[in-house]
This record gives sequence, C-alpha cells and structure tokens, in this order.
Amino acid sequence: MSYFAAAVVRDDGGWTAAEVNLRGVTDIDEVADRLRDVDQDADLSLLFVEAEDTYLVILRLDEGEDLRIFGSDSAYAEESRLGALLVGDLKTSVTGLDDVEEPRPAAGGDEESEQPAVDPEADPVGDADILADLGIPAQKLLDLCAQEGMLPADVTAEVCLMLGCADEVEELREV
Repeated sequence: MSYFAAAVVRDDGGWTAAEVNLRGVTDIDEVADRLRDVDQDADLSLLFVEAEDTYLVILRLDEGEDLRIFGSDSAYAEESRLGALLVGDLKTSVTGLDDVEEPRPAAGGDEESEQPAVDPEADPVGDADILADLGIPAQKLLDLCAQEGMLPADVTAEVCLMLGCADEVEELREV
C-alpha cells in the first residue's frame, strides 16, 4: 500500500516541512523518533500520513513528547502493516460523526463526479482534538474527513492552510 508522509514542524522561525520515510519502522515509537529527527528542538511536530487516497493519520508531538494520534478510519489497521502500526492500538472510536453536517459536493463538480463517495462505514479513531488548540476543533476535523469528495491529501491541504504551512507541504508534493 503506497503512502505519503509529510512532517511539519514549528519553532520560533515558523513552519518547516519534510517528507518522512516510514519504510522499515517496527513500532509507533520508531515513527515518533523519525518525526523527532525532522527537528529535535521543534515546539510542535505534526506528521500527516496519507495512504491510498483512502486513509489519513495525523500524529503530533509537543516539544518532542506526548505522542497523540488521530486516524480517519480504523479499517486502515486491517489494510496494511503500516496502518496496523499507526492506528492498530487506538481503541477509542471518535464519536460525533452522527452530528456531522450533510457533506457538500466539491466546488465546480456535479454529483456524478469521479471522486469517491464518503465511506459511511468509516470509523475515525484516536484523538480528534489533536489540533483543537491550533484552531481546528474536533468537529471541524471530523467534518473535513467526512466531506464527500475529500481525499486525504485534500484534508491535509485544508488543515495545513488553516495552520499556515500549506505552501511548505505543497512544495513536498511537487518534488
């Protein structure tokens, strides 16, 4: 299963982004170590892992400690070894998806576009409040993940736009 992993780290100078290679990781601690390696002195480190245009996992470290994880769908753990490593131990399903507003069609597209529909069986897991102190409350993150036509890359781009690091992540995609 292919993936894209982008780290964004914030220090006194602003945001920096770097692609992170997760090949060969054996546990979640090793993933956290690779995120720490991007910038040992970062105040905040985020890792966005997008898999197969289906799954998104966000990992967060504050000052290199206290790993927090959010996954857009627990099914990722069953689909790949990396998915099992990232979200397999998350037992807490995120509640509140029943309260999500009706998804809107993507701008400029008709209802029969080629974008995949939202999976009604999606089971977000982990810490949906992972970005709440950065201006993205849990319900907003859940809304983005549940919005029809939104791929994991779209969610990452929208989140990074809100955080002020969209250009840095976009540069990684263009390489």
